[in-house]
Amino acid sequence: MSESNIDGIEISVSNDERRDRADAENSEDEPKHRRMRSLRKKALHASTKLTHSLKKRGKRKVDCRVPRIPIEDVRDAGEEQAVSSFREVLFARNLLPERHDDYHMMLRFLKARKFDVEKAAQMWDEMLQWRNEFGTDTILEDFEFHELEEVLQYYPQGYHGVDKDGRPVYIELLGKVEPNKLVQTTTVERYIKYHVQEFERAFREKFPACSIAAQKHIDTTTTILDVHGVGWKNFGKIARDLVRCMQKIDGDYYPETLHQMFIVNAGAGFKLIWSTIKGLLDPKTSSKIHVLGAKYQSRLLEAIDASQLPEFFGGLCTCSNQGGCLRSNKGPWSDPLIMKIVHSMESSALRDIVQVSDIEETITGSVRLRALKLPERISDTSNAESGSDVDDLGSPVAPEDVEYHSLAPVREEVNYCSLNSAIILISSIHVITCQLVAPIFR
Repeated sequence: MSESNIDGIEISVSNDERRDRADAENSEDEPKHRRMRSLRKKALHASTKLTHSLKKRGKRKVDCRVPRIPIEDVRDAGEEQAVSSFREVLFARNLLPERHDDYHMMLRFLKARKFDVEKAAQMWDEMLQWRNEFGTDTILEDFEFHELEEVLQYYPQGYHGVDKDGRPVYIELLGKVEPNKLVQTTTVERYIKYHVQEFERAFREKFPACSIAAQKHIDTTTTILDVHGVGWKNFGKIARDLVRCMQKIDGDYYPETLHQMFIVNAGAGFKLIWSTIKGLLDPKTSSKIHVLGAKYQSRLLEAIDASQLPEFFGGLCTCSNQGGCLRSNKGPWSDPLIMKIVHSMESSALRDIVQVSDIEETITGSVRLRALKLPERISDTSNAESGSDVDDLGSPVAPEDVEYHSLAPVREEVNYCSLNSAIILISSIHVITCQLVAPIFR
C-alpha cells in the first residue's frame, strides 16, 4: 500500500490497484477484444472478492479521491456470530438483496425478535415485500412532498443537531399538532409517504453524515417529545389512525432505531399513566424513555450540548437565519463537505473495520470510504478542487454557525429500545390520558 498527496488530499493506492493500472497501460497495444476479455475477467474477480459489498457500475475507471476517515465500530462477539448465521439463512432463502446486505441492519432485525432467527427472517421477508410494494427503494427520487412547509405549521417536527455522542436529534412539539388542519393541507397517505421518505433519508444521508462527523458508526436517534398542551384536540380519530399506521411501519420495517427519548413538559396525569404502563414494558425499553416535567433543561443538557439544543428547550441555538430551529435542518447532513463524501459512497462502502468485543478496550480503526463512481466534480483530477475548499475532509469543517466537535471514542451501547415500542407507549398514554384525566393533564 502506498500513499500520495494531491492538492492537500491524501490518496492511498493498494498494490492490486497499481497492478491493475499497470496492466491496463501495458495492454494498449493488444487487440481490443483481448483487452475487453481481460478487463471482464478482472471485474469478475473483484466482484467475487467483494461479495455483495459494491453494486455493479460502468466499466469506466474513476479516480476516487476520497480521504481516509477513521470510523469506530464496536461490536459484540456474540452478536457478530448471530448476524453471520442470520445472513446465511437469508442468503440461502434468496432474501438478501445487495443493497440490504448490511451487518447493522440485520442486527436490528435480530434484536427486534430477541435473536430468534426464524422470527427475524419472517420479519425481514415481510419488510422486503413491503418495500417492493410501497416503492421504498426509490422514494427519495420519486416522491416530492411539496406541501412540507404548510405541514410543519400544523405538525411542528424535524431533525436539529446531534447529541453528545453524535446521534441526530429528532424533535416533535406534540402540543401544537392540529390534525384537522393537517388533513386539509395533505392526505394521510401522502404524509405516510413523507414519513417513510424521511426514514430513508436518515439511513442514506443523516446517519452516514453523523458517522463521518463523529468518526464512529451511528444508526440511532435521540428524540425529544414536547407534550405541553396536549389534549383532546391533538388525538382525535385522524391522529390515532395516523399514529397507528406510522407505528406499524416503524416497528415492522425500521426496528431498533431509537437510542433514547425525552418526554418533556409532562403533567401530573401523564406521569400517572406512565408510572402504570412502565411496569408492563421491557426494562431495556423503559430505561430509554425519560418522562420529565417542566424542569427538564438540565437533563437535556446532559445528553445534548447547548450549541445543538434549541433555545426553547434551554439551549443556545436559535437558527435565526434559517427560519427557526425546526426549519433549519441543522446537522452534519447540512455540511457540504461531509455530504460530498456521503454521496460519493456506495450504499455498501468497502470498509476495513477494527472490531472490538465487549471485553476488550475500545480501539479506533481506520475505515476507508470508497466508491466505484464519483461525481465528475470530485473524481475528475483535471477539475480538482482547491486545497481551501476540501481541506482535511477527515475532520470536516461545518458552516460558521454550526460546530461539530471531534468526539473521543466511546463504547456504543449494545441494546437499543424499539421505536415502535416507544410510539405505541406514547400514543397509548396520550389517548388514555385524554379520555380519563384530561383536566389534570392540561
